[in-house]
Amino acid sequence: MIRLLIVDDHPIVRGGLRDTFADTEDIVVVGEAGHGAEGVERAELLAADVVLMDLRMPGMDGVAATAALRERAPSTRVLILTTFDSESDVLPAIEAGAIGYLLKDALPDELMRAVRAAARGESVLAPSATRHLMGQVRRPGAGTLTDREKQVLQLVANGSSNREAAAALFIGEASIKTHLQHIYDKLGVRDRASAVAEGYRRRLLT
Repeated sequence: MIRLLIVDDHPIVRGGLRDTFADTEDIVVVGEAGHGAEGVERAELLAADVVLMDLRMPGMDGVAATAALRERAPSTRVLILTTFDSESDVLPAIEAGAIGYLLKDALPDELMRAVRAAARGESVLAPSATRHLMGQVRRPGAGTLTDREKQVLQLVANGSSNREAAAALFIGEASIKTHLQHIYDKLGVRDRASAVAEGYRRRLLT
């Protein structure tokens, strides 16, 4: 029997998912959680085999919760279930340790197959998530910042605005914005603060 935990901040979504698995003979929903921190605690407490994890939730989001579960309950498989499928959503989730990434428009049969596959340790990806991952692999220099991008990131980390960074590097503000977007894509983040945090984590900043 596969022990499934549902983590989503919308009660109606949780209820719908619980109903989806109600009649399966090999999957039992052992609990629910409304945010990431609660999901991590309940996954440990209930010895969940698979966690269906929403991505964007108040407090601890799905990426942070996935990373926490990888540390605290490495045998638990996390299957992201979300409405978001941009590269900046997919890549951080997979890097955090998610075994799969599905969209909420998946059919019930797809969800059941995905949960069973995740329980076996097999990866399950929505087609859009697969495209993002393949694009990351194929893109020259994917994940590696150029010297100019590192300079821009360092200026941002030092508190410079786009205008100040442009003046310091003798380039236009539009170029700074372009560099920042490339930095976000390569680091798998969505904003300046996350880019700086990831830059320090990867030791790209001084």
